[in-house]
Amino acid sequence: QVQLVESGGGLVQAGGSLRLSCAASGGTFSNYAMGWFRQAPGKEREFVATINWSTYYGDSVKGRFTISRDNAKKTVYLQMNSLKPEDTAVYYCAAARGVRDHRLVESYDYWGQGTQVTVSS
Repeated sequence: QVQLVESGGGLVQAGGSLRLSCAASGGTFSNYAMGWFRQAPGKEREFVATINWSTYYGDSVKGRFTISRDNAKKTVYLQMNSLKPEDTAVYYCAAARGVRDHRLVESYDYWGQGTQVTVSS
């Protein structure tokens, strides 16, 4: 069983930056692909980024967000730059076992509780 705890969310002005962190406990962290998703009110959960042996990004964040991981610290990060009001959402960290399409919500086995990111215009 893996537990995930996100932190680093908050209120930022458009054009600003935030770095989200997701600390994992339980399991062998390096065995999991890690992903970030987000969900805005009234919308479906949206893929943001994933990292395993390589990284992939959703089209809406490509070039602005960077995902990274520190296996020794059991932590995955999401550096968010050039933030826009449309980036406002609850951001979730997730962990997946096995070889799957890690851009899909259903590919993940464990989820954090989420952290709110609000970007003001």
